[in-house]
Amino acid sequence: IMAGRTNAQIAEALATLAGIMAIDHQPGREDEARLERFMKHKLPTFTGGYNPEGAVKWLEEVEIIFEAMR
Repeated sequence: IMAGRTNAQIAEALATLAGIMAIDHQPGREDEARLERFMKHKLPTFTGGYNPEGAVKWLEEVEIIFEAMR
């Protein structure tokens, strides 16, 4: 039951991030500047493997950065 809920949370978070990126997409130098600002936050590295809790934590941290960047 928990694994299903975790997978649903991951899918929902990815859909949210995709939506944010689609709305915020503007061609040109602004994209490069936005990426540079994003990378300065030094994201934790998700190394893969079976780690649902680690994946959810990683997504939550990425969402916080996106929210801060608007």
